[in-house]
Amino acid sequence: MSSIFSKIIAGDIPSYKVAENEGFLAFLDIAPLAEGHLLVIPKKEVDKLFDLDDATYTSLMQFAKTVAAAMEKAIPCNRIGVTVIGLEVPHAHVHLIPINGVNDMNFTKLKLKFTPEEFQATADKIKAAL
Repeated sequence: MSSIFSKIIAGDIPSYKVAENEGFLAFLDIAPLAEGHLLVIPKKEVDKLFDLDDATYTSLMQFAKTVAAAMEKAIPCNRIGVTVIGLEVPHAHVHLIPINGVNDMNFTKLKLKFTPEEFQATADKIKAAL
């Protein structure tokens, strides 16, 4: 059964893509903790991050590093937080979140709401910084 992320990769579900190559995709989280909160995923559907083969894992992190550098240029923040929880969707993924303090990574807090135009403007800012 395809995960929601596989459906996003296939174009069956719309997303606000920020970066993409043959193996990976970065797109805005639709329930963000901060403006610019991204999910970085391998296109290959594997449930758990540490179940990825070494080459895919390393390439995923390199892709995330490139995207994070663009995020820091585009979104005012002290740094880009990185977390892997992996319980929400059975498809390996990394959260990249612009943060100013540790509490900005609290997944129990209320998620932000943005309009489609605001999401697109944020995606465009990060794309422009790549």
